[in-house]
Amino acid sequence: MENSLKTGFTTGTAAAAAVKGALKLLLTGHAPEKVDITLLTGDVISIPIHSAKISENEAICTVIKDAGDDPDVTHRAEIGAKVRLKNPSPGPSPKRRGEDSDISPFPFREGGRGVRSGGEVIITGGKGVGRVTKPGLEISPGEPAINPGPRKMICQAVWDVLAEHNLNASISVEIFVPEGERIAQKTLNARLGILGGISILGTTGIVKPMSHDAYIASIISALSVAKAAGLKTVVLTTGRRSERYAQSFWKDLPEEAFVQMGDFFKAALEAASEKGFEEIRLAVFFGKALKMAQGFPHTHASKSEMTMQSLAENALRLTQNAELAEKLRAANTARHALEIIGSQYPEIISWVGQSVISSAQRFCVQKVRITVVISDYNGKIIFDR
Repeated sequence: MENSLKTGFTTGTAAAAAVKGALKLLLTGHAPEKVDITLLTGDVISIPIHSAKISENEAICTVIKDAGDDPDVTHRAEIGAKVRLKNPSPGPSPKRRGEDSDISPFPFREGGRGVRSGGEVIITGGKGVGRVTKPGLEISPGEPAINPGPRKMICQAVWDVLAEHNLNASISVEIFVPEGERIAQKTLNARLGILGGISILGTTGIVKPMSHDAYIASIISALSVAKAAGLKTVVLTTGRRSERYAQSFWKDLPEEAFVQMGDFFKAALEAASEKGFEEIRLAVFFGKALKMAQGFPHTHASKSEMTMQSLAENALRLTQNAELAEKLRAANTARHALEIIGSQYPEIISWVGQSVISSAQRFCVQKVRITVVISDYNGKIIFDR
C-alpha cells in the first residue's frame, strides 16, 4: 500500500520552478509550459507552470504545489515568484551544480566563482511568506522563512537559465504565496515565531507521503526555538488536545515550552535531551501512555492488541485478579480499559506512569529529569509524578 502512494514536491521546489519560469519568460518573452528543476538530491523533475505575466522589467510565474498523497496543508497552494533582471552582460556561464559551487546564507551573493564579480541573487519574501521573529531556527530573526534548501534550489534555477543564455547578471527574486497567511493559521508557524505566512521548506525537494522525517524536523525546530528562548523545561504532548490540557496545568510556562511530538516518542526524547533541557515533561492521555509504558518508540494505533495483552498481564501481576485481567484483555480500546480500571485499582495506573518514566529515560541520550502527567479522556489528571 505504501509503495502505491504518490510522492509530491515541496514548497521550495515550487518556488524554484516559479523562479525558473519567470526568468525564462523575462529573457525570451515566452512563458514555458513546464520547467525542469534540479532537486537537492541531484535528481531532476519537471514542474508545470500555472500562470505567467511579463512587464518591461519583471516577470511573474506561479506554480500549484502538489503534495502527492501527503496530508499537507499547502497542497494545491499557489506559489509564485517575481523576478527582476539587473545589469545583464555576456560572460562565462555561471557554475552548475557539482562544480564546487558554494551557497552562502541569505541574501545569496556569489562573486568570483563562475559568476561575474558583483553579480548576485537576492531572495526576498513577499505576500504570504512568513517572517522569522524568534531565534533557534535555521533562518535568523528578521529574515523571510525561506529555508536554506529552497534558497539553494532557487539559486541553482537562476544559474541554469543564465548558463543557457551565456549571461552574467544580478537577479532579484521575490517569493510570494497569495493564500499564505490563511494557510499559516493551520500550522504551528506562529508558535515558532514565523509570522505573516507559511514557510518555504524542503530538505530534498520531494514530499514523501506521511513523511516521518518531516514531522521529526518540525519537532526539532520547535525544540530549538524553546532552547534559544532560554527555557530549561520543555513539555512534550501528543497533539493539540493534550497540549491544551498541559497548558492549563502548567500556566507558568510560555508557549514556546510546549512541543507536539505526535507519535514520535523516542525521536522527541532523543532530540529534547540532546538540546540539554534540565527537565522534560510528558503530558499524554491514557491510551498513548499505555504504548509508552511498553517502550514503543512510535505510538501508532496499530499497536493496540499488544497493548491490551501487556496491560492484562501486569494487572494480574499487580492485583491477582484474574477476572479483571480477562476484562482488560478483551477491552475494545484504551478508553474502555480505563473505564474497567476506574478508581479501584490505582496500582495499575501507577505502573503505567512509572513505566512511561522508565521508557522515557531509556530514550534520552543524556541524563535529564522526567516528569509524566497522564490524563483521562476528560482531561482529569490520573497520574502526576
